[in-house]
Amino acid sequence: MPESPTVGELFKAKAVTDDEVNAAVDAYLAKRGTEAHPIADGYVLDLAAAVAGHGWASQVVANPESSPGLKRAAVRTAILLARAEKA
Repeated sequence: MPESPTVGELFKAKAVTDDEVNAAVDAYLAKRGTEAHPIADGYVLDLAAAVAGHGWASQVVANPESSPGLKRAAVRTAILLARAEKA
């Protein structure tokens, strides 16, 4: 596994669970400035940077007309594509 795998790679390797990804989505939606969030054993993810670095997700989250479900999907996509760092 790479030094900084994506959360999606960790998910495929079963190092991170669906519940952990959902908890990260919930944490971001509760507090959009969340940075060092533990995503898997030994890995952390800057949630704010993950969403900010994903153009579509950041646009969806900023749009007050986006539905809650669309916001969750956009944030989840950004998180799965983001690179986790070793804690």
